[in-house]
Amino acid sequence: MPRYRLLLPVIAVALSQLAAPIEAGASLPDAPPSTAVATASLDTHEAVGTSSDGDLWPSCWSNDDNLYAANGDGKGFTTTGPFADITVNRIEGRPPNLSGATLAQGDAVGSVWSGGGYTRKPTGMACVDGTIYLAVQDLSLSFNDVPAATIVKSTDHGRTWTWDRSKPMFDNHVFTTIWFADFGKDSAWAPDRYLYAYGLDHNWRDSFDDTVPDPTDVYLARVPRDRVQDRRAWDFYTGADNRGRPRWSGNIADRAPVLHDGRRVYQQVYSANRISNLTVVSQGSVTYDKPLQRYIYTSWSEYTFEFYESPTPWGPWKRFLSKDFGGYPWTANQHGGYATTIPSKFLSADGLSMWVQANVCPCANAGTSVYHYSLRKLTLGLAAPGGATNNPDPSANLARSTGVVPISKSARDGDLRVLNDGALTGSVNDFDDEVKSASWWGYTWPRKYRMNQVEFTTGDVSAQGGWFVGRPSVQLRQNGEWTNATAQTVSPVYPGDSTAGPNQTYTISFLPADADGVRVIGVPGGTRTFSSAAEVTARYLTQVANGGFESPPGGPSAWAFEGNAGHGVDAGLGFAHSGANNGWIRGSGTGWSALTQQVPVAPGKTYTFSAWVRSSPALTDARFGVRSGATVLGETKFGATADYTLRQVTITVPANTNTVTVYTGFFGPGTDTWIQIDDITSG
Repeated sequence: MPRYRLLLPVIAVALSQLAAPIEAGASLPDAPPSTAVATASLDTHEAVGTSSDGDLWPSCWSNDDNLYAANGDGKGFTTTGPFADITVNRIEGRPPNLSGATLAQGDAVGSVWSGGGYTRKPTGMACVDGTIYLAVQDLSLSFNDVPAATIVKSTDHGRTWTWDRSKPMFDNHVFTTIWFADFGKDSAWAPDRYLYAYGLDHNWRDSFDDTVPDPTDVYLARVPRDRVQDRRAWDFYTGADNRGRPRWSGNIADRAPVLHDGRRVYQQVYSANRISNLTVVSQGSVTYDKPLQRYIYTSWSEYTFEFYESPTPWGPWKRFLSKDFGGYPWTANQHGGYATTIPSKFLSADGLSMWVQANVCPCANAGTSVYHYSLRKLTLGLAAPGGATNNPDPSANLARSTGVVPISKSARDGDLRVLNDGALTGSVNDFDDEVKSASWWGYTWPRKYRMNQVEFTTGDVSAQGGWFVGRPSVQLRQNGEWTNATAQTVSPVYPGDSTAGPNQTYTISFLPADADGVRVIGVPGGTRTFSSAAEVTARYLTQVANGGFESPPGGPSAWAFEGNAGHGVDAGLGFAHSGANNGWIRGSGTGWSALTQQVPVAPGKTYTFSAWVRSSPALTDARFGVRSGATVLGETKFGATADYTLRQVTITVPANTNTVTVYTGFFGPGTDTWIQIDDITSG
């Protein structure tokens, strides 16, 4: 398939093209969704493991072509050696063939500044000019606060380390979780002579016992690469000027966030003594993806990965992935992790594939352990330019098109391939221990498609859940935002309880729209509030939207109107031909009045359109027809009919015509006249 690169200017040019300036110290809104990265497919479990021991593993790619990484609480790659709270390692090779060795540990790497109750942990690493810099923090034994941090230095590829042993560079819980922007081998991709360092205040992730405030902001500093250990040389981002250029200050109190995300996930859970109400900004990495000219920040919460992208080190940052692995217990085939990093050494040539390192501690009662250097693959799809180009085709299931990525709130077993495998008897559910109010199943694509129908087949149902309360709806992703499709109808009627399934198919139709994502969403039911799915299809076909006028009230109508007569929907009044509702037009004047709708068609195809109509005795000149622009392709004229009567026209679509207008209406005779319309269809 074609690859689309982001045609972004280099940083020097991009400075003048940022969004509205942010005043120093001003707060930011939550990071919005990305429109540059359209799809993100991530392995749900470890793909490459190693013979090593420990967690965290911030890393950098040095001039000797080796990766260097530091782990916390473990032995590192020399697993026969001693345990330490911090260990530096050399890693050779590329996935899946990795090997390594332990180089330095404990007191040889850094100091503990905060006394008893704290240990050293690595948070970030940079390789530049043959030198390695490592950010080391004091982390409490409860993992819930970080009062101090400093930068240590190695000029012999990690064997020995030096630092100011008199005091930490950062203290008072300010900028004490630090990681560096990763600019490739020996920082060869760096835009200038600075190192860029990101930092969190208070803690490295959500403070579970609220000893300190939970981090929701990411801050940015820069320092000349030859003065990294000189605290006086550090400048902090304070906002942008009126031309969008970043401003810097040597006073850390002036700093402003480059990214804010105040969302909380898993606000309530069913299991007692399970961590909940978690913030999503945590210790991770920022990697410059040179082929894409994009910066990628990898964050996480206890149960999710949260990934962001930006054209510059300072933003604007936008979220492109929220991957929910569900609550504990996890399995070897389905698990998230913490301290997510992306080593630049393992980027693909096109920048679309990369490897994510993350760990699961055996201390977390997570159900599985991934306590070693561990990688899984992340694959991105960039948003293709232009609009949708697909024509109506009932045989084309967009869920099986090139580049599709299935999505869900979560998935208990992690395998979403069931959604588009063509089988209606499978099942996947989002049982994840969260007391949740929304559940969804669908797809994203790296390009826009036009669509107007989704078929949703339910999965397994039990007293605990597997269905939606009330009626599910279809949402479309447009410009990064999820919005409800217009004029939705569901057939058969969705019961809104456990009788909806299992393995029952519901067709949701709506007005055609272009989107690069679609999902069926609703409120999950059962004692554990989850839904299930066996299959989800998405199509663009010739159909009349809301032809039975059964769409719920509110929101835009599928039907346009021509003329001045009154018109609307009889809802549940007993006037319908079928179902509960019908459309109507009523007026006492003269002139043309009609309900109309544009319907997608394929050039050269033949279609039959039908409608059921009845009227008052005064009707003399009513018409049901199909036109292209002002050209009538087919029309039937009729007068008064006391009972619903079928009206039909058959047309052949002219060349270069992709939509036609279906209409039902009348010329008013100058006296009170009405028609009732129902069950307008195409075939």
